[in-house]
Amino acid sequence: MKLFIDEKKCIACKLCVEVCIHDNIRVINKAEEIHGNCFECGHCMAICPVDAITLNRYTNQKSKIQKYGSKELPVSYDDMLQFLKQRRSCRWFKDKKIDKYTFNKLFEAAYYSPSRQNLQDVEIIVLDKDIDKFISFIYDIIKVTSNKFSRVKQLGEYLKNKTKFKHHPLLWEGQQLILIFSEDYSDALIAATRIELLAYTMGLGGFYSLFIMEADKIDHDKLMMFFPEIDNKKHMYSVFVIGYPRILFNKTIPHNKINVFYK
Repeated sequence: MKLFIDEKKCIACKLCVEVCIHDNIRVINKAEEIHGNCFECGHCMAICPVDAITLNRYTNQKSKIQKYGSKELPVSYDDMLQFLKQRRSCRWFKDKKIDKYTFNKLFEAAYYSPSRQNLQDVEIIVLDKDIDKFISFIYDIIKVTSNKFSRVKQLGEYLKNKTKFKHHPLLWEGQQLILIFSEDYSDALIAATRIELLAYTMGLGGFYSLFIMEADKIDHDKLMMFFPEIDNKKHMYSVFVIGYPRILFNKTIPHNKINVFYK
């Protein structure tokens, strides 16, 4: 069984039964787990008004349990929309690296990210001191697209003679990368988006590198040779170049209208 239910605390309110999508809990006199098919979503734990339910796998993470007002949102619609409006990709960075303490604060966003079937299989690589070695490794994979993408061709020229270029063809002024791996694209994408948005609240910025991500599509097995610590079943679905912005913007720009259909 995956739940610990404290019968002394349980008041048989049945809220846990209402939120369990696997019908894994029943209440007669007290709540009890019945099928053993819990996928540890934690809904029962999050809704229990008397803290009678805990997930066994998280007994050593009590510090992560935080109570909040369920009807009180910490940010308004207008504030959140304004925040999203002000988000812009950043390629111009200060010559200042992000320290491990700041990264760990940033990755709290991924810690609380949802995932399919609650698998929570996202893993993160922060590339810093190995970044030059990594870019050369990546180029060896993506160089087959040189005729298709001029930027990849430029990268090859840059690696031969860096003095010809004012900026790095892929990283611009970036010095650090966040790589996100998962077996499912959506899990990595959700985690990446949350990390990116939290980064802006911390005075950080960056951009996604689709050219580096191409390496996984072209030769996944070769790419994963660079990351023996990551399960080969997982793919590098997000590459985010991150740093402290050197340039800040002061207005929004128009975007293409999005078609919305109600059927």
